[in-house]
Amino acid sequence: MSIYKEIEAEILNASNIVITAHKSPDGDSIGSSLGLLRFIQKFGKEAAVCHPDPAPGFLHWVDVSAIIPMSEQPEKVVERMNNADLIFCLDYNSADRVGEDMQVLLENSKAKKIMIDHHLDPADFADIMVSEVTASSTSELIVELIVHSGNESLLDEQIGIPLYLGILTDTGAFRFSSVRPRTHEILAILLKAGVRHHLIHEVMNDNNTLSRLRLQGFALSEKLEVLDAYKVGIIGLSKEELEKYSYQKGDTDTLANQILSIKGMKAGIVFTERDGMIKISFRSKGDNHVNMLAAEHFDGGGHANAAGGRSDLSVNETIEKLKRLVPEYFG
Repeated sequence: MSIYKEIEAEILNASNIVITAHKSPDGDSIGSSLGLLRFIQKFGKEAAVCHPDPAPGFLHWVDVSAIIPMSEQPEKVVERMNNADLIFCLDYNSADRVGEDMQVLLENSKAKKIMIDHHLDPADFADIMVSEVTASSTSELIVELIVHSGNESLLDEQIGIPLYLGILTDTGAFRFSSVRPRTHEILAILLKAGVRHHLIHEVMNDNNTLSRLRLQGFALSEKLEVLDAYKVGIIGLSKEELEKYSYQKGDTDTLANQILSIKGMKAGIVFTERDGMIKISFRSKGDNHVNMLAAEHFDGGGHANAAGGRSDLSVNETIEKLKRLVPEYFG
């Protein structure tokens, strides 16, 4: 029996299914969760999607009403996790990626756990593990699950839309080196199932608010610092600066890629002061990997060219720390 048929059997045998994903949700964690949920529902089964925190506002068009955030509805999440007999762990490779509160629930649960993920160095915390580091996204792997379990006929637009979203966002709109021939084959399967890709691109690209544009304009014109000797661009935004421009979650997500669009740039790094800490977004090109920098110095990690991290220092102190490290990683 293939691993995907084994997962199908677990779905069919389960009574209480919970789908989890990592903190600070992105398009792939949300897309893979909702795509899997709608696939499970095709079997006449119900499942709960329990995430550590809510989806950012700019992704609400995909209908995130099925997601129960731990930060807003802890009682519901605790009840679902405690009653679960099958838990999916999507788009994360270690139990600590779901945050302290949900990590306790996950580790104490007696439910069978299935990890489906594409990040490097997975921890051994699940009963069934699909760890495909060459896959573009976890959403791509959910399509593989549907196809290789023999259920491609169940794929429709409702399942396909969030999965297309996940692949789109985790590949940087198909620009990252993680895009393989199989990625495009998967996209073809989704389009054949009825996904209208042009509508997804429209809603993703034409959803700016005036405050978001002004924040990005301020960041690029007033806060961008380029270390010319190393071709690294840095933006640091304080809590006060974010509040001045009515910051909403997701408003700074494209800044690192905008830095990378500068000719010859190796890496774009953005620091934002939020939730009592400095959150860091790393983006890079080619062999200029940022995941080790994030993991070794900023309590983070991720993909070779797209990673995240955090710092308990101030914005300026964190930037100075980064500047001391830049020659080592980009020299």
